This record gives sequence, structure tokens and C-alpha cells, in this order.
Amino acid sequence: MKFLASGMYKPPSWQWLLLPLMLLFAVLSAARRILYRIGVLSIYKSQIPVIVIGNITMGGNGKTPIVAAMIEHFLRLGRQPAVLSRGYGGNCDKHPYLVGSDDAAAVVGDEPAMIKRRYDIPIIIDPKRARGLKFIEDSVDADVIICDDGLQHYALGRDVELCVMDERGVGNGYLLPIGPLRENIWRLNTVDLVLVNGNKTPSCLNSISTQIHNFVIQPTVFRNVKTGETLSIAEGCQYFSSVNVLAIAGIGHPKRFFSTLASLNIVPDNTKGFPDHYVYLPQDLTYQGTIVMTEKDAIKCKELAGENCWYLQISAEVPTQVFDYVDQNVNKRSMQTHNTGKEHVL
Repeated sequence: MKFLASGMYKPPSWQWLLLPLMLLFAVLSAARRILYRIGVLSIYKSQIPVIVIGNITMGGNGKTPIVAAMIEHFLRLGRQPAVLSRGYGGNCDKHPYLVGSDDAAAVVGDEPAMIKRRYDIPIIIDPKRARGLKFIEDSVDADVIICDDGLQHYALGRDVELCVMDERGVGNGYLLPIGPLRENIWRLNTVDLVLVNGNKTPSCLNSISTQIHNFVIQPTVFRNVKTGETLSIAEGCQYFSSVNVLAIAGIGHPKRFFSTLASLNIVPDNTKGFPDHYVYLPQDLTYQGTIVMTEKDAIKCKELAGENCWYLQISAEVPTQVFDYVDQNVNKRSMQTHNTGKEHVL
């Protein structure tokens, strides 16, 4: 699966053998959109403003840091945000499910567990987003809902759509399973904003009409997985440059984490990239030196980690224009009972 995913960001070769599956995926996706558009399938519109943060490609591109940035923004404003997530990677069989502070990532998924640990706000997991949205309305004290992923969950009404991408753009430009696309690039013309991770905007976005904003990921602190001890970025750079380091990352794009360490002049003796949502085993952490990982990995490794394990906490620096746009639409929705702002054409 990892090999197949890597090929999605290169020109098609042997993947042409999957052409029938790609055509079937395209037909089914188009039929589904049409059924929502003509009203055969219903869309649930909440009285609470809903912000969907998603993407049109497979693979990690910085979506979770944007979710975190939105949470922090609303908390600064004194609002009460709740997060709606699928809980991918968890084995929870009860939905909708309100995530608890002690819930393991193996149960609720690594991203919901990580967000809950960091912010202690309501996190609801449900693969059926509309059902999860109704649960929030009935059972949770929230005045804005952030949907982590869900751009393709058309049953979920939304007031703002943010699509997150990175320098890889749309990869080889083909739909699944030949390429990384969940939907074709035309979909970018119907979202509110496109947020690009990094300062390099892929050329494939030159033809779209939607506003594009770049954001950057900044390291904030090193934290010990086992003890909670913290090191400032300056302290961490000095320490990790003086010891033997193994860097590990079980995220959508591990090389991005390794590049971040390199930008801090931390040169690991070895790096190991694992698939996104990877379930760590004890033997993965048997290293005599120091292990540095992502926060998402740390959530899954807490019970396995020794005191030689550290993680790098990061945050997204998002342009103020993005928050201004979101606030404008959220405030409108808070005062009205129908969708406002840009119309989202399915």
C-alpha cells in the first residue's frame, strides 16, 4: 500500500492496469454528487456553524495543524469549538462517540486523541458525519463545529470549506486508485479557500479561481514522551545535535518531518518512515540513543516509550485573512438559520 501511494505522485506507469477501477470510482463519485445535488440524497444543515477542513488528495499535507490553528483561534475569541472526526485508525465500534481524555489512540484514532490531549474540547468521532453533527447539537455545548476531513461527506451541510494542499499538488493528476485524487481538480473552484502548506505553490493551482493562501509549519517545543519534560527549540537543537538520534514518523509524508529536523540542524543517525496511522510495536522503539518523533506518533507510543523518546510539537502560522474570512461566515451563520457565504456546488 505504501508503494502504491508513492506511485500516485509520479507519472502513471504500471498503474494503468487499474484504469477500470479508476473509471468505476469516477462514475460512482459523480453519481453520488448528482444525487445530493438534485435532492435524492439529503443534506443535513446544522443550526451551528460548520467549518470543513479537508483535501482532495490522499496523504498527509498539513490538515491537522490547520484544525489545531482553528481551535486556538476560536478559543482566543471565547467561543466553544467542537471537533467532528471520522476517527480513522481507531477501533471504536460505538458511534457517535464522545472522546475522553484517557481514550487511547488505538480506540479513537491518533488525530482525535492528539487534539483531545492538547485542548480538552469536545471531540466526536463518527464515520457518518451528519449523524455526528446531530449528536453535537443535542448533547454538546458548542457554538462552532470544526470537521476534521469530510470534504467529500456531502450529507454534511457546511458554511466554510477549506482545502489543504502541499507542494505535491495533485500528484500525477489522476483519480484513485491510479492517482491520489479523491475528486478532480475542478472541485477546488467550489471550496472557499485553498491553503497550501509551505511557501511553494504548485503550478496545478494556477488555473483555479479560488483564493489561495500559504501557511507554514513552525516548531514550538520539544517534549519528552514519557515524562512530559520540555525543551525549547534552542535547547532541543543543542541537545539533539550532541547525541545519537533516530528520527521516526508514521504520518502521511514522513520526509516533511525529517526535513523539519534538518532545518533545525538536527541530523539523525537514521530515519524511519512508517505508513500514516501506523500502530507502533515495542521493537520499533528499541534504540540505544535518543528517538525523536512527531506529536501524532507520541500519542500512540506513550505506553511503549522510554525516557529517551521525545516529540516535536508544531503549529501552523496561518494568514490573518483566512481567519477573517472564516469569522465573517461563522458570524453570519450564528445570526441566521440558513446557509450564507459562498454556495458550495456539489
